Formats: sequence, C-alpha cells, structure tokens
Amino acid sequence: MLYNYNSVTMLSRIEKLINRFLSKPKDLTWGKLITVLRFYGFEELSAGKTGGSRRKFADKNKDIISLHKPLPKNIVRYSSEKL
Repeated sequence: MLYNYNSVTMLSRIEKLINRFLSKPKDLTWGKLITVLRFYGFEELSAGKTGGSRRKFADKNKDIISLHKPLPKNIVRYSSEKL
C-alpha cells in the first residue's frame, strides 16, 4: 500500500491527538475532541433550535455519544463527562 506524505502526516497527528486524549489532559479543546470523534466515524447530529450546549454524535452503527459543549471556555472537562 502506498502512502503519500500528507496521509502519513495526518495519521501521525491523529495518533498523537488520540494519545493525548487518552491521557485526559486539563487543556483539551472542544475542536480537538471533535477531531478524535470524527476519526472514529462520529458526526454531529442536528439539535434543532433548542439544542442548547448539548451535542450528540452518531456513527454509522447509530451508536450515540452525548456531550456538553463547554461554554464560555472551549476546554473539555473530564469531571463532567465519562469519556
């Protein structure tokens, strides 16, 4: 299998991000969490007008993860979510 430089670089970044995620850092941003979820095939579900800060993500098997988007800061708190 042939890999180009960009795909190898992207895999390396994802691996580093996943390892960081698993270490439960105190400064993981919402955007980086979304990157990890997308890597595993999760997409955000539409919440409608009154979704508030709750966000739901589903994969192709219809497994759902429900998270609270951190406001006003963009830092994910592990104490409030079971990840």
